[in-house]
Amino acid sequence: MTGLGAVFRPQLPPERLRALARLADETGLEELWLWEDCFREGGISTAAAALAWTERVRIGVGLLPVPLRNVAITAMEAATLHRMFPGRAVLGIGHGVQDWMGQVGARAESPLTLLREHLVALRALLGGERVSTRGRYVSLDDVALDWPPEGPVEVLTGATGPRTLRLAGEAADGTVLTANTPPEGVRRACLLIDEGRQKAGRTDRHRIVVYLLTATGPDAAARLRAELADEGVADVPDLGVAGDAGAVAEAVQRLADAGADTVVLQPTSDEPDPEGFVRFAAEDVRPLVP
Repeated sequence: MTGLGAVFRPQLPPERLRALARLADETGLEELWLWEDCFREGGISTAAAALAWTERVRIGVGLLPVPLRNVAITAMEAATLHRMFPGRAVLGIGHGVQDWMGQVGARAESPLTLLREHLVALRALLGGERVSTRGRYVSLDDVALDWPPEGPVEVLTGATGPRTLRLAGEAADGTVLTANTPPEGVRRACLLIDEGRQKAGRTDRHRIVVYLLTATGPDAAARLRAELADEGVADVPDLGVAGDAGAVAEAVQRLADAGADTVVLQPTSDEPDPEGFVRFAAEDVRPLVP
Protein backbone atom coordinates (compact mmCIF):
# COMPACT_ATOMS: atom_id res chain seq x y z
CA MET A 1 0.00 0.00 0.00
CA THR A 2 1.23 3.49 -0.83
CA GLY A 3 1.62 5.61 2.28
CA LEU A 4 -0.21 8.93 2.37
CA GLY A 5 0.48 12.01 4.44
CA ALA A 6 0.01 15.75 4.56
CA VAL A 7 2.25 18.71 5.40
CA PHE A 8 1.75 21.20 8.19
CA ARG A 9 3.43 24.14 6.49
CA PRO A 10 5.40 26.48 8.79
CA GLN A 11 3.72 29.49 7.23
CA LEU A 12 1.05 28.62 9.80
CA PRO A 13 1.75 29.80 13.36
CA PRO A 14 2.89 27.00 15.68
CA GLU A 15 -0.20 27.30 17.86
CA ARG A 16 -2.23 25.87 14.95
CA LEU A 17 -0.33 22.58 15.09
CA ARG A 18 -2.20 20.98 17.98
CA ALA A 19 -5.59 20.99 16.29
CA LEU A 20 -4.17 19.81 12.96
CA ALA A 21 -2.15 17.00 14.53
CA ARG A 22 -5.14 15.76 16.50
CA LEU A 23 -7.30 15.91 13.39
CA ALA A 24 -4.75 13.87 11.44
CA ASP A 25 -4.75 11.33 14.26
CA GLU A 26 -8.52 11.13 14.52
CA THR A 27 -9.17 10.85 10.78
CA GLY A 28 -6.69 8.03 10.24
CA LEU A 29 -4.07 9.87 8.19
CA GLU A 30 -0.86 7.86 8.27
CA GLU A 31 1.70 10.66 8.43
CA LEU A 32 1.84 14.38 9.21
CA TRP A 33 5.04 16.08 8.05
CA LEU A 34 6.67 19.18 9.49
CA TRP A 35 9.37 21.44 8.06
CA GLU A 36 12.23 23.20 9.78
CA ASP A 37 12.33 26.22 7.45
CA CYS A 38 14.40 29.17 8.60
CA PHE A 39 13.31 31.16 10.45
CA ARG A 40 9.95 29.74 11.35
CA GLU A 41 9.52 26.68 13.58
CA GLY A 42 11.89 24.16 15.13
CA GLY A 43 11.57 20.63 13.76
CA ILE A 44 12.31 18.68 16.93
CA SER A 45 10.20 20.87 19.21
CA THR A 46 7.16 20.72 16.92
CA ALA A 47 7.59 16.99 16.34
CA ALA A 48 7.77 16.29 20.07
CA ALA A 49 4.64 18.31 20.71
CA ALA A 50 2.72 16.71 17.84
CA LEU A 51 3.71 13.22 19.00
CA ALA A 52 2.64 13.99 22.57
CA TRP A 53 -0.75 15.32 21.42
CA THR A 54 -1.53 12.23 19.32
CA GLU A 55 -1.75 8.46 19.66
CA ARG A 56 -1.10 6.82 16.31
CA VAL A 57 -0.20 9.18 13.43
CA ARG A 58 3.46 9.15 12.42
CA ILE A 59 5.17 12.54 12.55
CA GLY A 60 7.82 13.28 9.96
CA VAL A 61 10.35 16.10 9.90
CA GLY A 62 11.67 16.95 6.48
CA LEU A 63 14.22 18.27 6.92
CA LEU A 64 16.62 19.08 9.74
CA PRO A 65 19.49 21.14 8.22
CA VAL A 66 22.76 19.51 9.31
CA PRO A 67 24.86 22.72 9.24
CA LEU A 68 22.84 23.95 12.24
CA ARG A 69 23.54 20.89 14.44
CA ASN A 70 26.29 18.94 16.08
CA VAL A 71 25.58 15.32 15.15
CA ALA A 72 25.58 14.29 18.83
CA ILE A 73 22.66 16.65 19.45
CA THR A 74 20.81 15.29 16.41
CA ALA A 75 21.32 11.76 17.71
CA MET A 76 20.26 12.59 21.28
CA GLU A 77 17.07 14.31 20.13
CA ALA A 78 16.22 11.61 17.59
CA ALA A 79 16.83 8.81 20.07
CA THR A 80 14.68 10.52 22.69
CA LEU A 81 11.74 10.79 20.28
CA HIS A 82 12.13 7.20 19.14
CA ARG A 83 12.16 5.89 22.71
CA MET A 84 9.24 8.01 23.91
CA PHE A 85 7.14 7.37 20.78
CA PRO A 86 8.33 4.05 19.28
CA GLY A 87 7.65 3.66 15.59
CA ARG A 88 6.07 7.08 15.17
CA ALA A 89 8.91 9.53 14.50
CA VAL A 90 10.31 9.87 10.97
CA LEU A 91 13.33 12.16 10.82
CA GLY A 92 15.06 13.42 7.72
CA ILE A 93 18.22 15.49 7.49
CA GLY A 94 19.60 17.53 4.63
CA HIS A 95 21.93 20.24 3.39
CA GLY A 96 19.60 23.08 4.32
CA VAL A 97 18.89 26.00 2.00
CA GLN A 98 22.33 27.44 1.37
CA ASP A 99 21.22 31.06 1.47
CA TRP A 100 19.66 30.49 4.89
CA MET A 101 22.79 28.69 6.11
CA GLY A 102 24.81 31.67 4.97
CA GLN A 103 22.58 34.04 6.91
CA VAL A 104 23.46 32.32 10.18
CA GLY A 105 27.14 31.76 9.43
CA ALA A 106 26.77 28.01 9.02
CA ARG A 107 27.25 27.55 5.28
CA ALA A 108 29.62 24.66 4.63
CA GLU A 109 32.28 24.82 1.95
CA SER A 110 31.39 21.23 1.01
CA PRO A 111 27.75 20.49 1.87
CA LEU A 112 28.05 16.98 0.44
CA THR A 113 30.98 16.09 2.70
CA LEU A 114 29.15 17.47 5.72
CA LEU A 115 25.99 15.50 4.93
CA ARG A 116 27.96 12.28 4.38
CA GLU A 117 29.83 12.63 7.68
CA HIS A 118 26.64 13.51 9.55
CA LEU A 119 24.69 10.59 8.07
CA VAL A 120 27.37 8.01 8.81
CA ALA A 121 27.87 9.18 12.39
CA LEU A 122 24.15 9.62 13.08
CA ARG A 123 23.20 6.15 11.89
CA ALA A 124 26.03 4.63 13.92
CA LEU A 125 25.02 6.48 17.10
CA LEU A 126 21.35 5.59 16.68
CA GLY A 127 22.41 2.00 16.11
CA GLY A 128 23.97 1.93 19.57
CA GLU A 129 27.59 2.11 18.43
CA ARG A 130 30.42 3.90 20.20
CA VAL A 131 31.88 6.31 17.67
CA SER A 132 35.26 7.96 17.29
CA THR A 133 35.84 9.87 14.09
CA ARG A 134 37.65 12.97 12.94
CA GLY A 135 36.33 14.22 9.64
CA ARG A 136 36.30 17.55 7.90
CA TYR A 137 33.15 18.61 9.77
CA VAL A 138 32.17 15.84 12.21
CA SER A 139 34.47 15.05 15.09
CA LEU A 140 33.54 12.58 17.85
CA ASP A 141 35.79 11.10 20.51
CA ASP A 142 34.47 7.89 22.10
CA VAL A 143 30.82 9.00 21.91
CA ALA A 144 27.87 6.67 22.52
CA LEU A 145 24.27 7.34 23.49
CA ASP A 146 23.18 6.24 26.94
CA TRP A 147 19.65 5.78 25.61
CA PRO A 148 19.79 4.69 21.97
CA PRO A 149 16.56 3.58 20.27
CA GLU A 150 15.52 0.09 21.30
CA GLY A 151 15.36 -1.12 17.71
CA PRO A 152 16.40 -0.11 14.20
CA VAL A 153 15.18 3.32 13.07
CA GLU A 154 15.11 5.05 9.70
CA VAL A 155 17.34 8.01 8.94
CA LEU A 156 16.13 9.76 5.80
CA THR A 157 17.84 12.48 3.83
CA GLY A 158 16.58 15.08 1.41
CA ALA A 159 18.17 15.08 -2.01
CA THR A 160 17.79 16.76 -5.39
CA GLY A 161 21.11 16.73 -7.26
CA PRO A 162 22.72 13.55 -8.65
CA ARG A 163 25.60 13.43 -6.15
CA THR A 164 23.30 13.83 -3.16
CA LEU A 165 20.88 11.23 -4.52
CA ARG A 166 23.73 8.73 -4.87
CA LEU A 167 24.84 9.58 -1.33
CA ALA A 168 21.29 9.00 -0.10
CA GLY A 169 21.35 5.49 -1.51
CA GLU A 170 24.76 4.83 -0.04
CA ALA A 171 24.38 6.27 3.45
CA ALA A 172 20.68 6.84 4.29
CA ASP A 173 17.67 4.60 4.87
CA GLY A 174 15.33 6.65 2.71
CA THR A 175 15.10 9.77 0.58
CA VAL A 176 12.76 12.74 0.71
CA LEU A 177 12.06 14.35 -2.67
CA THR A 178 10.62 17.85 -2.98
CA ALA A 179 7.31 18.81 -4.54
CA ASN A 180 9.28 19.97 -7.57
CA THR A 181 9.76 16.30 -8.52
CA PRO A 182 7.36 15.00 -11.20
CA PRO A 183 6.92 11.25 -11.79
CA GLU A 184 9.74 11.15 -14.34
CA GLY A 185 11.96 12.89 -11.80
CA VAL A 186 11.12 10.20 -9.27
CA ARG A 187 12.21 7.53 -11.74
CA ARG A 188 15.51 9.31 -12.38
CA ALA A 189 16.06 9.78 -8.65
CA CYS A 190 15.47 6.09 -7.97
CA LEU A 191 18.10 5.13 -10.54
CA LEU A 192 20.68 7.40 -8.93
CA ILE A 193 19.76 6.18 -5.44
CA ASP A 194 20.19 2.60 -6.64
CA GLU A 195 23.66 3.46 -7.93
CA GLY A 196 24.61 4.56 -4.43
CA ARG A 197 23.08 1.47 -2.88
CA GLN A 198 25.00 -0.80 -5.23
CA LYS A 199 28.26 1.03 -4.47
CA ALA A 200 27.69 0.45 -0.75
CA GLY A 201 26.48 -3.12 -1.23
CA ARG A 202 23.17 -2.33 0.44
CA THR A 203 20.19 -4.64 0.00
CA ASP A 204 17.96 -3.31 2.79
CA ARG A 205 14.77 -1.35 2.18
CA HIS A 206 15.15 2.26 1.07
CA ARG A 207 11.99 4.34 1.42
CA ILE A 208 11.13 7.05 -1.12
CA VAL A 209 9.01 9.93 0.20
CA VAL A 210 7.73 12.51 -2.28
CA TYR A 211 5.85 15.72 -1.61
CA LEU A 212 2.98 16.48 -3.99
CA LEU A 213 1.84 20.09 -4.27
CA THR A 214 -1.94 19.81 -4.00
CA ALA A 215 -4.85 22.22 -4.29
CA THR A 216 -8.54 21.47 -4.01
CA GLY A 217 -11.67 23.57 -3.93
CA PRO A 218 -13.21 26.15 -6.29
CA ASP A 219 -9.99 28.10 -6.94
CA ALA A 220 -7.64 25.12 -6.86
CA ALA A 221 -6.24 25.45 -10.38
CA ALA A 222 -5.45 29.15 -9.97
CA ARG A 223 -3.73 28.63 -6.62
CA LEU A 224 -1.65 25.77 -7.99
CA ARG A 225 -0.58 27.78 -11.05
CA ALA A 226 0.40 30.73 -8.89
CA GLU A 227 2.53 28.61 -6.53
CA LEU A 228 4.29 26.81 -9.38
CA ALA A 229 5.02 30.18 -10.99
CA ASP A 230 6.41 31.53 -7.70
CA GLU A 231 8.69 28.48 -7.51
CA GLY A 232 9.85 29.01 -11.09
CA VAL A 233 8.63 25.58 -12.22
CA ALA A 234 5.42 26.48 -14.04
CA ASP A 235 6.71 24.90 -17.25
CA VAL A 236 7.59 21.52 -15.70
CA PRO A 237 5.08 18.92 -16.92
CA ASP A 238 3.12 16.71 -14.52
CA LEU A 239 4.01 18.79 -11.48
CA GLY A 240 1.41 19.25 -8.76
CA VAL A 241 -2.30 18.53 -8.91
CA ALA A 242 -5.49 20.56 -8.64
CA GLY A 243 -8.94 19.06 -8.36
CA ASP A 244 -11.11 16.66 -6.44
CA ALA A 245 -10.13 13.52 -4.55
CA GLY A 246 -10.15 11.42 -7.70
CA ALA A 247 -7.70 13.73 -9.48
CA VAL A 248 -5.42 13.83 -6.45
CA ALA A 249 -5.50 10.04 -6.04
CA GLU A 250 -4.52 9.63 -9.69
CA ALA A 251 -1.56 11.98 -9.20
CA VAL A 252 -0.52 10.02 -6.10
CA GLN A 253 -0.70 6.79 -8.08
CA ARG A 254 1.52 8.22 -10.85
CA LEU A 255 4.19 9.00 -8.26
CA ALA A 256 3.78 5.56 -6.70
CA ASP A 257 4.13 3.91 -10.10
CA ALA A 258 7.37 5.87 -10.57
CA GLY A 259 8.82 4.52 -7.31
CA ALA A 260 7.39 6.51 -4.39
CA ASP A 261 6.56 4.54 -1.25
CA THR A 262 4.93 7.48 0.52
CA VAL A 263 3.31 10.55 -1.03
CA VAL A 264 2.82 13.57 1.21
CA LEU A 265 0.21 16.07 0.05
CA GLN A 266 1.64 19.58 0.33
CA PRO A 267 -0.98 22.35 0.43
CA THR A 268 -0.28 25.62 -1.30
CA SER A 269 1.13 28.34 0.94
CA ASP A 270 -2.21 30.17 0.72
CA GLU A 271 -4.38 27.12 1.54
CA PRO A 272 -7.53 28.71 3.03
CA ASP A 273 -8.59 25.73 5.17
CA PRO A 274 -5.67 23.68 6.58
CA GLU A 275 -7.96 21.55 8.75
CA GLY A 276 -10.18 20.87 5.76
CA PHE A 277 -7.09 19.89 3.76
CA VAL A 278 -6.06 17.28 6.33
CA ARG A 279 -9.61 15.90 6.43
CA PHE A 280 -9.70 15.84 2.60
CA ALA A 281 -6.44 13.85 2.50
CA ALA A 282 -7.56 11.33 5.12
CA GLU A 283 -11.24 10.87 4.32
CA ASP A 284 -11.51 11.56 0.59
CA VAL A 285 -8.13 10.74 -1.00
CA ARG A 286 -6.93 7.87 1.20
CA PRO A 287 -9.77 5.47 0.27
CA LEU A 288 -8.91 5.95 -3.42
CA VAL A 289 -5.19 5.17 -3.08
CA PRO A 290 -4.36 1.45 -3.16
